[in-house]
Amino acid sequence: MPHKNVSVVILNWNGKDLLSRFLPGIIRHSGKAEIVVADNASTDGSVAMLGEKFPTVRIVQNSKNGGFAKGYNDALQEIKADYYVLLNSDVEVSPNWLDPLIRLAESDPTVAACQPKILDYKNKSRFEYAGAAGGFIDKFGYPFCRGRIFDSFENDEGQYNDTREVFWATGACLFVRSDAFHRQQGLDEDFFAHMEEIDLCWRLKNEGFKIMYCAESTVYHIGGGTLSKSNPKKTFLNFRNSLILLCKNHAPGFFWLKLLFRMILDCVAGLKFLFAGDVRHCLAVVHAHLSFYKTFGRTMSKRHSQRRQIVRYSTTALYRKCIVIDYYLLGKNKFSELNEDAFFSKSK
Repeated sequence: MPHKNVSVVILNWNGKDLLSRFLPGIIRHSGKAEIVVADNASTDGSVAMLGEKFPTVRIVQNSKNGGFAKGYNDALQEIKADYYVLLNSDVEVSPNWLDPLIRLAESDPTVAACQPKILDYKNKSRFEYAGAAGGFIDKFGYPFCRGRIFDSFENDEGQYNDTREVFWATGACLFVRSDAFHRQQGLDEDFFAHMEEIDLCWRLKNEGFKIMYCAESTVYHIGGGTLSKSNPKKTFLNFRNSLILLCKNHAPGFFWLKLLFRMILDCVAGLKFLFAGDVRHCLAVVHAHLSFYKTFGRTMSKRHSQRRQIVRYSTTALYRKCIVIDYYLLGKNKFSELNEDAFFSKSK
């Protein structure tokens, strides 16, 4: 299958070493797809290195480091293709990784985005944090994955070798129709980084499209390349962005009640950090809420403006229970331990 209408776009910020390591495999295994590096104003010589070592790679230079969302939004305005693959710079692709994603999208015009199986580059038999075997979300807006719930990871034993509809596809390797991406005005730049791909997927689902997981394709992700789990900024972004995500996209029914309960759960998480001696992470939760309140009006304005594109509020692959309670109180740390009947199977 020809790849002339597919652009693999790698966002880079001071990742010269990662590009040197992983670009050769991406070029070798991506057929005729256009390979693009979108550079977020790097200062480590990345652009010069690309010109010297990878002359076939197209370079799009952003004027500043606007984070993941703005970086891709700016770069993709310059790239014409039927499909984009938003690929992290710390991903190793496997042979024939791209064809199954293309076939899946071509087989069903209602598929707006999909992702491959994401395994850990450092332990290739284990699922990786960012995406694993497809993303889901619970009724309070907490995301999780098949193969990874919070900090519990499963080994890949073929248990998720099915291609199926999911709630969200990971930004570490996001295959998306370009027209759908631009119709939704791309990624929400208020997120800066983390969960903006979940927001995009949720908006696409509410527009009537499907988000899929493709088990026939596999990539290997290092993860934590920009912000490690121990960095309070990651905690700040995850808590704040999750609240924005819920506010923008949740259906009207029980919305305010769920938002209130979600805030209570976040307070519990902040106290848990405090009692564990993680004062910086406790403060990150507080700052996340203050930042959310500061931009609440703008978030709600986006919620109202999005209604024009909503076909129906999708509940496909939505978990009707609370994953926090299941994981921390009931000890359910594998996807197979969750109640299958608690997942909505239809859009309503």
